[in-house]
Amino acid sequence: MKKQIALVPGDGIGPDIVGEAVRVLDAVAARFGHAFTFAECLAGGVAIDARGEPLPAETLQACRGADAVLLGAVGGPKWDALGGSQRPEKALLGLRGGLGLFCNLRPAVLFSQLRDACPLRADIIGDGLDIMVVRELTGGIYFGDRGRNAAGDEAYDTMRYSVAEVERIARLAFGIARQRHRRVCSVDKHNILETSRLWRETVTRVARDFPDVALSHMYVDNAAMQLVRNPRQFDVIVTENMFGDILSDEASMITGSIGMLPSASLRLDHFGMYEPIHGSAPDIAGKDLANPIATILSAAMMLRYTFAMPAEAQAIEQAVGRVLDAGLRTADIAAKGEATVGTRAMGDAIVDALA
Repeated sequence: MKKQIALVPGDGIGPDIVGEAVRVLDAVAARFGHAFTFAECLAGGVAIDARGEPLPAETLQACRGADAVLLGAVGGPKWDALGGSQRPEKALLGLRGGLGLFCNLRPAVLFSQLRDACPLRADIIGDGLDIMVVRELTGGIYFGDRGRNAAGDEAYDTMRYSVAEVERIARLAFGIARQRHRRVCSVDKHNILETSRLWRETVTRVARDFPDVALSHMYVDNAAMQLVRNPRQFDVIVTENMFGDILSDEASMITGSIGMLPSASLRLDHFGMYEPIHGSAPDIAGKDLANPIATILSAAMMLRYTFAMPAEAQAIEQAVGRVLDAGLRTADIAAKGEATVGTRAMGDAIVDALA
């Protein structure tokens, strides 16, 4: 199978970690008989330096023409003084909007080999954690009407959702649950917010089309507490934009290391942009110190959700597990006094494990 992947390495450690993910994808292609081609594009701070804008038109065009997008990281102190519309992070919003990506997948997986890094007690995490947060990405309070009064001493932000917006994210969440443990928890604030009442009504109706998936509802404040108190109760969490922003960060931190966690942003036809959840870490860029695993696992998500290659995705995930079993650690996931390897050596080990 031939697939074109747009690469957006971005800033800081972005080129380091994307390069390792490409090597892993090449190893998958060799093992399973696929052909992946790559087109590298500028976005973020490097695009500001080269083109004077965070998201050049040619980058968006190249991403639209690809079968999927793999992104590294954008931003850094070098560009902190720039105005809001010219900040590197605007490239992310531009790509999400320009590509029509409305569904953000944030898995929170605690690898058994790294369970000591989890801040929760051993009896709480049990055999491990595997939660998928499905966040609506283009609606809600972040995109509603906003403003200030004439005096400037009052401000407002409007949360707004339509039935169509809720329905499409709900259908994706139920579909993903079918590939996992068939449980969906819809998080809202139904007792207070009218948007949450519309949200719950719509999710409940959509659930009728997925009788093999169990649906539950939970208020967002309780969900935040339950993620710490009993995270193993969750399989798939689906929620609106702001709640998802907060809960996905909380879920990722209970795993102990953001250097291990991938993410995806999808649209209805399963086209997606895939990226690690961590930042650009410019202080270690080019020093062979960055952990490439989150980006490599993002590539695995690409194979599973956009290319419908579950065996290939699982092969990457199993290779990562074998490497961790062998005791290889980059600095960010190493225990005190534990030997570490660099970015390239970690990539080498995962490629070897794939073979």
